[in-house]
Amino acid sequence: MEIETGSESVTQKERRPPPAPAVWSESPRRPRRSPVVRRVLIASVAGCVVLGGVLVLRPGSGGKAAPPALGPAGRAMAAAGAGAPAALPDLTVLIGEREAHVRRHPGDDESWAVLGAAYVERGLRTADSAYYPRAEEALRTSLKTRPERNVQALTGMAVLANARHDYRGAKKWAESAVKLSPKRWSTYPALIDAYSGLGDAKGVGRALETLQELNSGTSVMARSGQVYRDRGWREDAASKLMDAAALAEGPAEKAACLYRVGELSWERGEPTESLRYYDAALLSDPDHHPSLAGKGRALAALGRTSEALLFYRNALVRQPAPEYALALGELYESLRLAPAARAQYDVLRARVKQERVNGVNDERILGLFEADHGDAEAAVERLRKEFERHGSPEVADALGWALHRAGESEEALKYAKRATEKGPRSAAFAYHRGEIERELGRYGAARRHIGEALRINPYFSPLLAPDAREALESLGDPPEGGPAQMYAPAPAGPPADPGTQPTPTPKPTPTEPPSTQS
Repeated sequence: MEIETGSESVTQKERRPPPAPAVWSESPRRPRRSPVVRRVLIASVAGCVVLGGVLVLRPGSGGKAAPPALGPAGRAMAAAGAGAPAALPDLTVLIGEREAHVRRHPGDDESWAVLGAAYVERGLRTADSAYYPRAEEALRTSLKTRPERNVQALTGMAVLANARHDYRGAKKWAESAVKLSPKRWSTYPALIDAYSGLGDAKGVGRALETLQELNSGTSVMARSGQVYRDRGWREDAASKLMDAAALAEGPAEKAACLYRVGELSWERGEPTESLRYYDAALLSDPDHHPSLAGKGRALAALGRTSEALLFYRNALVRQPAPEYALALGELYESLRLAPAARAQYDVLRARVKQERVNGVNDERILGLFEADHGDAEAAVERLRKEFERHGSPEVADALGWALHRAGESEEALKYAKRATEKGPRSAAFAYHRGEIERELGRYGAARRHIGEALRINPYFSPLLAPDAREALESLGDPPEGGPAQMYAPAPAGPPADPGTQPTPTPKPTPTEPPSTQS
């Protein structure tokens, strides 16, 4: 049977089934679907044309009758075909159906690839990294079943590597898929994520340009907005993301776009505006847990701390991500609730440990935590290795800050400059650089960057934003005078007795010619 995939066609052949790996049950076994519905599902699995979420089958496959309405599994695969997140209930049904199918047909490489990709998305959406080993086993089974030109499984492996923050691995898998099928647009988002994680801005630009040539749908608009945000093009990013949110069809896709617009508002220091977008995202999809955490952060900035704590805790219960535990712990610490803060830091450590078992690399978030709340020297060692693997602006910022906290500010400045010059316009990046410059006695640069941090977002951290205001106040205004005074802070201690001050040197009269002696 041939299945049309854009300009290509794939011929399914009978293959010798490999030994079937264990399959984890997600839901009870369901009755087998009718042949017509199965054709719709198989077509979406194979990457058939998706226009506005409608699957287009080859002529003659369904006669003149309208195709049947897709069930939950079909909707999930249609969303995936359009590059959009599926609704979690639909994703759960899809996983259950594919698990049942591969038990009966262990040689179906496409179904193994679909199952692996669904496990990855489920793990991402719920922050449950236990799905990642399952995903890897399913995707590798697909590759073993069809080792040649299995672009779908290669792309799935790239997405899995990105989810685990293994950007070198993601680059390898995604580039292999692109080499086999350069016109398959759905591989390029994984390639963009891999290049971003490696700090390869030129690679990101090339991949995005190709993606935009191949597809102009909602998911590509959203991806473009994220790239523009990373480049510091905030107005362009907001425009793309707003268009994507307006055109999004599924609730999960709309929520993801609205959340990103809210993040842009937050990064501009507009907590009230960001709160509107987080609320809209949650109205569209109550399961969009990142918006719960975003809402908690915005409420904290507005002084509504009781509500902020509630939303942060809800986000952690539903999606126990390490970064949420760190944010909630720092909010508790800013409120002088030290025992509650320590409890969240323990949650972070335990979560990182569990995710490491499942192949997830959380070195950056753990390094930032250790730099501010633990062993700064251990953070430096950890982040040096991470920077060698993934030299992104985010890792450069974390390493620079850890070096500063460990007393190595001279070396730290090199990484802080890299983060602010190559990364997005970030209040945290600017503050870190300013504090390092203040430690080194570069007071003019410190004023400029700490002031910039507070102009970008005066609420960027419940702990560091107050420190930034104190630092800027201690630096004061630049003193009047020449370059020798420009970078010197005001003298400490009481002023000297006027009677002991030296007599100032008189200025030359206007008629006195300048000396011409060398």
